[in-house]
Amino acid sequence: EPTPENIAITHQESLLLARLANDLRERALIEAGQLQLDLEPIDLEVIAKLVEEAFRPRAREKEVSVILDFVPGLPEVSADAQRMRQVIAILVNNALRYTPPGGEIRLVGRARHGEMTMRVEDTGAGIPPIDLPHIFDRFYRGDKSRSRHAGGSGLGLAIAKQLVEA
Repeated sequence: EPTPENIAITHQESLLLARLANDLRERALIEAGQLQLDLEPIDLEVIAKLVEEAFRPRAREKEVSVILDFVPGLPEVSADAQRMRQVIAILVNNALRYTPPGGEIRLVGRARHGEMTMRVEDTGAGIPPIDLPHIFDRFYRGDKSRSRHAGGSGLGLAIAKQLVEA
């Protein structure tokens, strides 16, 4: 029956399938070396701020603080701004899934010996040691009880790693 409830369910399923197809397409482009990167000098703090703003409503809803912790005067890095934003968003999205209410996600930027580093830290339970070697494998899910509806495609961290390496 084409009830509003059934249409909403079908719509959600369609969105999930579209996201999975897009993730697989992007992964294939990266693996084939066909992903176009627009390298330019970028300020990672500006990119991190855009991600923080995008996730702010969801973080508030979950009662999680997202904090920018960048040392002033950090150097720019040569990167694709859109892809770096995507990487940071994947990491923040994962952190939001596993950070309990009252917790915090911290976007940390530092420079040392001429190298810029950025970390996404959270106050979640952490990743069990048995899962650590596999978290960047495509379709890997550490928590087997999580469904694709609740946890995404299982490609996010694999894509983030490949984008950083690219």
